[in-house]
Amino acid sequence: MRVLVLGSGAKDHAIAWWFSQSRLINGLFVAPGNVGTESIATNLAIDPSDPKQVHEACTTNDIDFVFVGTEAPLFTGVIDYLNERGIDTFGAPNRALKLEGDRNFSRMFTDRHNIPTPTHVLFDDEHTLSEYLKRHEGERFVVKSNAIAPSRVMIDSSDYNSLMEFSKSILATSPIILEEHLKGLPITVTLFLDNKGYLSLPTCSDYMKSEEGGLPTGGMGSICPVPLQEEVSQALVDTIIEPTLFGLKAERMAYKGVLTISVIITNRGPILVDYHVRFNDPAAQAFVPLIKTDIVDILNAMKHDTLSSISLEVSTKSAVALVVASEGYPGKPIIGKVLDPMPASLMLNTFEGAPRYYFGGVQEKDGKLVTTGGRCVTVVGVGYNIMNANKNAYKGVKHVNFEGAWYRKDIGDRFFEN
Repeated sequence: MRVLVLGSGAKDHAIAWWFSQSRLINGLFVAPGNVGTESIATNLAIDPSDPKQVHEACTTNDIDFVFVGTEAPLFTGVIDYLNERGIDTFGAPNRALKLEGDRNFSRMFTDRHNIPTPTHVLFDDEHTLSEYLKRHEGERFVVKSNAIAPSRVMIDSSDYNSLMEFSKSILATSPIILEEHLKGLPITVTLFLDNKGYLSLPTCSDYMKSEEGGLPTGGMGSICPVPLQEEVSQALVDTIIEPTLFGLKAERMAYKGVLTISVIITNRGPILVDYHVRFNDPAAQAFVPLIKTDIVDILNAMKHDTLSSISLEVSTKSAVALVVASEGYPGKPIIGKVLDPMPASLMLNTFEGAPRYYFGGVQEKDGKLVTTGGRCVTVVGVGYNIMNANKNAYKGVKHVNFEGAWYRKDIGDRFFEN
């Protein structure tokens, strides 16, 4: 199989690395890729969101299979365009995109199928929102764009002025969803889907803010797997996963690809807060190093609708993913900073016991690694438990150095503190 992975972020690097471990591929390409993927694949200088360019690249390079785990190419119709031209793909088609791209639709979907979600209200003007917040003075709410938003940007606050200021910036182009604040453990559930069942990947818990109580980001860390009680795991299946898959089939939105479900484990049980029809970052970077099953075996099972019969082989170890970001992120990141040279063996992820390094906002320029975005490198420590993986991640982050680099100091702590 000759595979093309679309994307250039750290999660795309992680997925490409997973493919590179397969015994069943004879060609691996990434478009456009980054400094991490170029050592394990052939980077193609095309726009991954342009269906015609992707199709031409497939024809030129004899690509059998295109893997889309990131959002932009999905929402420009790459999947449908390729499928219509006989190229196999992994990713959600147009008919399923509203599950993520229209939060109001997804909330109506969950209501129809009795899936627990936060109480929520849709607003499309400032005045009505302002009056509502004044009537609920002091209550804590979460505000999100109704449309797909980069990096899962949102605000969680009880301050009227903060909620209004954030909402105004979104209401200029999109309605907003106002939801109740939920207290509990956030987890990320990642599912591979086919027409007859699903395969659940290791569950993660993501750290979405710049610090405890800080600004929302695209994700600053993740731990995997999450230790859940058996009854909680069963409740996830019974109240969220199974009803969701039933609803997708009933409403003719079922597809072969990935569905990521963001959940809060509350004292009322699991509550769904978002659907994503692609992988989440940095959850993907956390679970990929732990999966031993060949990804092509999984995709072949998906093609033949036998996913539910696969027994996923997963390491008994734990992983902690730690994102190194640029100064100014998540506001206006300062880019163009040169990274100190890293040992080639670390950049190539060749040592079994060493941390993994997955590159995001970094490119090579004049023989040097230079930052190009907000979240630059994800360092993943693997260990015999979360505490050990945490130590390995923070040891590994010492090899990622550039002016203004920062990262959270507490990733994984809540899972082993007394």
